[in-house]
Amino acid sequence: MAKAIHSMIRVLDEDRSVSFYKTAFGLDIADRLDFDTFTLVYLRNPDADFEVELTINKGRAEPYALGDGYGHVAFAVDDLDAEHKRFEASGLSPRKIVEFNKDGGLLARFFFVADPDGYQIEVLQRHGRYR
Repeated sequence: MAKAIHSMIRVLDEDRSVSFYKTAFGLDIADRLDFDTFTLVYLRNPDADFEVELTINKGRAEPYALGDGYGHVAFAVDDLDAEHKRFEASGLSPRKIVEFNKDGGLLARFFFVADPDGYQIEVLQRHGRYR
């Protein structure tokens, strides 16, 4: 059986991105591999083995075109309201909390935030299928 292990995104500024993911989601550097033309930084926290892989292409100065194919990566949290307040207090500019209902019941509560490179991240309340 296959197991998802990481999602890779290209970023311009390693320090800025590492700081964002640490502040927002408690992700720490699990590994850092430096090559001549690029660096790979793997981020994770103790709650999951799944990692965010940052790829930093050396010498790149212009922002990446995210295109219309990328959707988002999602993180589940225990207390969405508290996390939203923490994101605001940290200056991370989260969007408003949204409730998504189906057939008269709560399907999901969530908000979105953009990382320093514009990648969209969904933050969901642990509930139902979102654990």
